[in-house]
Amino acid sequence: MMKNFNKLIVAGAASVLLTCSIIAACKKSGSGGNSNPVVTTDDGVKFDQSTDIFPNPERGFTKTYTTNTPLDPVSLNTFRVNQNTTLIVRLFYLSDYKNKAIDQTYLDFIQTDLNTIRNAGLKGVIRFAYTETGTDAPLAIVEQHMDQLKPIFESNKDVIAFVQAGFIGDYGEWHDSTNGLATVDNEKTILNKLLSVVPKDIMIQVRTPSQKQQIFGTSVAITAAQGYSGADIARIGQHNDCFLSSDDDYGTYVNAAVEKQFISNEALYVPVGGETCPPIGNYSTSCDQARTQMKLLRLTYLNMDYYQPTLSGWRTSGCFDEFIRNLGYRLALVNAVLPGAASLNGSLKLGINITNVGYAPLYNKKNTSIILKNTSTGTYYEAPLAYDIRGVKPAATVKLDESVSLNGIPAGTYALYLRIADQSPALKGRIEYAVRLANKNTWVEDNGGMNDLKSTLKIQ
Repeated sequence: MMKNFNKLIVAGAASVLLTCSIIAACKKSGSGGNSNPVVTTDDGVKFDQSTDIFPNPERGFTKTYTTNTPLDPVSLNTFRVNQNTTLIVRLFYLSDYKNKAIDQTYLDFIQTDLNTIRNAGLKGVIRFAYTETGTDAPLAIVEQHMDQLKPIFESNKDVIAFVQAGFIGDYGEWHDSTNGLATVDNEKTILNKLLSVVPKDIMIQVRTPSQKQQIFGTSVAITAAQGYSGADIARIGQHNDCFLSSDDDYGTYVNAAVEKQFISNEALYVPVGGETCPPIGNYSTSCDQARTQMKLLRLTYLNMDYYQPTLSGWRTSGCFDEFIRNLGYRLALVNAVLPGAASLNGSLKLGINITNVGYAPLYNKKNTSIILKNTSTGTYYEAPLAYDIRGVKPAATVKLDESVSLNGIPAGTYALYLRIADQSPALKGRIEYAVRLANKNTWVEDNGGMNDLKSTLKIQ
């Protein structure tokens, strides 16, 4: 077991409308979207938040797999329904390849596991290592293996949520190395190589904040201007595999107070996750302590397989469900001010307020759109939004203040929905990868999963 250590600009050409004829969205039976009572005031439609527990992509409690046996499709297929799990941590051990290239058999093994993750509607946090307690590989071999893995990273970027830096030392956790890799120079070489072989839209996590600071030569957290820029420094988050375990989390921190604030600032743009360890000193299974640290560090995921006494303590104390809800993002509609009518080939002016009551934002870009469903024919039309939903930060409310084109949409009456889908064309239509908002009576499973805005638009 791993245990060491705003306002939106009005969209113009960016909000090009995709109609049914283009995206092949067509007639579908199901809810017209307005069957539930709504509250309408001068602030438009107001939405009640829900305390329901439900799965959402790329966040929450994870399952961890560290053995070189194939993932079990039957088991993975139960995770969303039975455990509200959408993420698994998959550690691949390259134990047989410390002095040679990875053979095709093992490359196929990796690909098969990623296919299993995709088929189950999940995503993976991926790490590579050479040993649990033993020898790792020389630098030249590590670089060779990264080159071999580049096509796998590229062809499976749709189901890779994040990549952990790995490769160095026991568990790939960067705290030791039998080949002298645990130096700043070698860590920098390995991280830069990994950044070059992992697609730019996938973020990478290192084990400690000081490792990132030393590699990039700064202890200043990235800014909003850097966030999501694709720059190397803006792609590096952290995985704390001894979260909430001691004053320094078993060596994770050198100066805990300062480094935790650094992480808190960075985690507005880069992901933080990990697992717990046996607590020592003043650390316990206290709900208050856990809640405070999760909020501060903006945890987006945590391993539910380890350390069980800590997890059991949260269950006994009654806060485990709270953490299931709030790890990562938890977006909810506040209100929506939308017109009841629009001109044919005109535009729809949005005024939608969304809040985030979770501990973290989203980190991977999504396709956000308004869906119009003709109440007579059941035909769907999609109007993409310019807004990047990753901008809804924890404890903040953002107004989607944007106009979308209605060109090409026939006259008629339409129910309106907000859809937040995966950016991968292969996953965009799958409900497992759509973001559900935490409101009462708004989630609709039709059309790949949508959030009902409880509003009707008449185009005439």
